[in-house]
Amino acid sequence: MNHKRTARAVSALMALVLLATSVLTRHKIEAARGQQATLEEVLYIPSGKVLKRMSLGYSTLLADIYWTRAVQYFGNRLQQRAIRYDLLAPLLEITTDLDPHLIVAYQTGSIFLAQRGAGAGQPDKAVALLEKGIRENPNYWRLYFTLGFVHFLDRKDYKAAQAAFESGSKVPGALAWMKVMAARMAERRHDISTAILLWKGIYDSQPEGVARTNALQHLQSLQADASMEELERRIEAYRERTGTLPHEWTDLIREGFLRAMPLDPFGEPFKLMSDGTTQVHDPSLYTYLGEFRSEKKPDH
Repeated sequence: MNHKRTARAVSALMALVLLATSVLTRHKIEAARGQQATLEEVLYIPSGKVLKRMSLGYSTLLADIYWTRAVQYFGNRLQQRAIRYDLLAPLLEITTDLDPHLIVAYQTGSIFLAQRGAGAGQPDKAVALLEKGIRENPNYWRLYFTLGFVHFLDRKDYKAAQAAFESGSKVPGALAWMKVMAARMAERRHDISTAILLWKGIYDSQPEGVARTNALQHLQSLQADASMEELERRIEAYRERTGTLPHEWTDLIREGFLRAMPLDPFGEPFKLMSDGTTQVHDPSLYTYLGEFRSEKKPDH
C-alpha cells in the first residue's frame, strides 16, 4: 500500500512540475511576442537542455510549444514587415534542444532564418541549424537538400551547396535529382531554372502553412521571370530581323516567334511594352518578381 501511495505522490509531483514548467514557458514565450520583449527576456527561460532535464520525459511536448511560438513569432514579425527577427534563432535552438528529431523545425525554421526581406536574413544561422539537424538526423536526406538550397540561394556559396547535395545524394532513399543539383552547383549555375527546381523542392517538402505559401510565391515569381526573359529574347530576335520592335504579340506570332498569346502563371496575358520589355498583368500578385534577376551574378 505504501508503495502505491509513494508512486501516486511521485506521479502527482511530476505532473505539477510539468504544469509549472509549461505555464512558465508559455508565459515567457507570449511575452517574447510583444514589441517590448527583449532577447534577454526570452533567454531568461532555461536553455533547451535544462528544460529537457526538467521536463520529466515530456520534452517533445515542450518542443511543440516552443515550435508553435517560433512560428507565431515569425508570422507576427512578417505581418509587421519587421526588419529584425532577433528571437527567432534562440527559439529554434531551444526547440531543437528539446526535440532533436523535430524535422519541421530544422527544415521550415531554416527557411525562416535564411530569407532576406521575408525572413530574418540570417543564412549563416540557418546553416548552423541545418547542420545540427543533420548531426541528429543523418539519414534524413531532405535536410541536406535544404542546406544546399540555403548555400546556393542565400549564401551564393556554390562549393558548399555542391557538397551538401552530394552528401545528401548518398543517403538511402534520396531522390536522383540530388545528384543533378550537385552537378549544377559544380557548373556554378546561378540561373532561374535552377532556382525554380530548388523552390519546387522546398514547396513539395513543406506542410501547409507560411513556408509553403512563401515557396509558392517564389515559384510564381520565378516562373514569370523566366517567361519574361524568354519573351524579351524573342522580341530582340524580332527586332534584329525586322528592324523595328513589335507593337503587339500578334506581330511575333505572325513572324513565327510565338505560337500563341503568352500567358503569365495566373493565366493573364503578359504586357508588351513600347521599349521591348515585358510586364505581368498584375505585379502585385508577384511578391518576388525580378528579385532573382537583380541578384544574378555572372558565372565564373
